[in-house]
Amino acid sequence: MPSEATFSSEYWRGKHVLITGATGFVGSWLAVRLLEAQAYVVALVRDWDPRSELIQTDAISQLHVVSGELEGYLCVERAINEHEVDTVFHLGAQAIVGVANRSPLSTFETNIRGTYHLLEACRVHHKLVKRVVVASSDKAYGDSEILPYVETMAPQGRHPYDVSKSCADLLAQAYYHTYGLPVGIARCGNIYGGGDLNWSRIVPGTIRSLLAGKAPVIRSDGLFVRDYVYVEDIAQAYLDLGKALDEEDVHGEAFNFSSETPQSVLEIVAAIQEQIGAENLEPVVLNEASAEIRDQYLSASKAHGQLGWKTRYTQQEALKRTIEWYRAFFARVQDERA
Repeated sequence: MPSEATFSSEYWRGKHVLITGATGFVGSWLAVRLLEAQAYVVALVRDWDPRSELIQTDAISQLHVVSGELEGYLCVERAINEHEVDTVFHLGAQAIVGVANRSPLSTFETNIRGTYHLLEACRVHHKLVKRVVVASSDKAYGDSEILPYVETMAPQGRHPYDVSKSCADLLAQAYYHTYGLPVGIARCGNIYGGGDLNWSRIVPGTIRSLLAGKAPVIRSDGLFVRDYVYVEDIAQAYLDLGKALDEEDVHGEAFNFSSETPQSVLEIVAAIQEQIGAENLEPVVLNEASAEIRDQYLSASKAHGQLGWKTRYTQQEALKRTIEWYRAFFARVQDERA
């Protein structure tokens, strides 16, 4: 998982950083960036997933692992206290819309209870914790007839996953406004890149199908519009926001992170087909998606202006890197089975 993007490694050197969700898709990229910068990285790990890129590459051996879950307050508090954490990146969540629709209770427990446990532990140890980045989503905004979303819009999710992210956003703002917690909220579009093994998502699912010579499957009618943003750009976004929290005027603020190039599902599938050279495999459109927002995309002008953040990779470059990662992954899986 090499990193080519540049950021202030000197700033992060020696900082004690807790990442919830560190073994997840985005958390793995962020953890590697921080390890490269010689930060002291603590990972809260609920399940030991051997498929995680952090575990596959053995980068996990360079972390300080705390076993437990966000729903257990004492575990979260112990991770912060015993490791003298000064920075928290809260990425841990149940992140799949379909899972949330089938099991809202477990999603609410992780995404809502887990968030207020994390924030409360940071409040209790405010003398240690100097910056908290809460990873949110464009789903927090809910349905809106006005697009793109901007940060002044109120969180108003309607479906289980969306509601869980709206609640997490409001909790983060409550801890800032009431207790002065130095928190920043990152609202991102649909993140894609190497390491995402949730095949129900359109980018990894499409790549897996095409590399196997099969037609990609689209659950919706293919016309739903989304932002698609590359994982290395989002890892950089989290780092930029974390560093910016040294400034008080950033505390309590939300920032959108987006490529600002909204596309339909059919358009992103076509872009992947072109990269792989599989335009002949016509997508199978199921048109059975339900309880999902139809169109959503973000303005990232606030992040550009206030944080100096911008995407580093074009979609063509990002898809090429992503497909290369999956080619290597499937080759490795095949070798292991041989």
